[in-house]
Amino acid sequence: MKLSEIPKEELELMSYDDIAFYVLQESGKKMKLNDIFKKVCKALQLPDEYLESHIMDFFESMSTNKKFVMLDSGYWDLQSRHTLDDLNIEDDDDDDYDEEELSDMDIEENTNEDIFYDQGDETDDTEEDDLADLVVIDGEEEQNL
Repeated sequence: MKLSEIPKEELELMSYDDIAFYVLQESGKKMKLNDIFKKVCKALQLPDEYLESHIMDFFESMSTNKKFVMLDSGYWDLQSRHTLDDLNIEDDDDDDYDEEELSDMDIEENTNEDIFYDQGDETDDTEEDDLADLVVIDGEEEQNL
């Protein structure tokens, strides 16, 4: 079904990314985010000011929807048209090292010097000081209070 064949009432019930799916499907090629959203706004007959004030919300919905993929230079396309080999996804994981890098690293083991322990300060209260303010009340005195 083409976007132009969908009744306006039905379009108004659809999310922006659902409409964007139709836009990209009909175009058959990758598009810039701004161009996609212009076509979405045009389909919904929204004013140009709406485009400027809601483009970031549209970007967020596109980036979280797994139907779409962001390509180089800000282009977007349907994920179904691309394989993982087509996409240049860089692994930014700093925890991945090859064996040579690991052998070159100077791995320090934790020593007790790095860990703070309370060595017992002589100014600390003793158990006797803690009990100095303790008052023992027997059963009869408790009833009188």
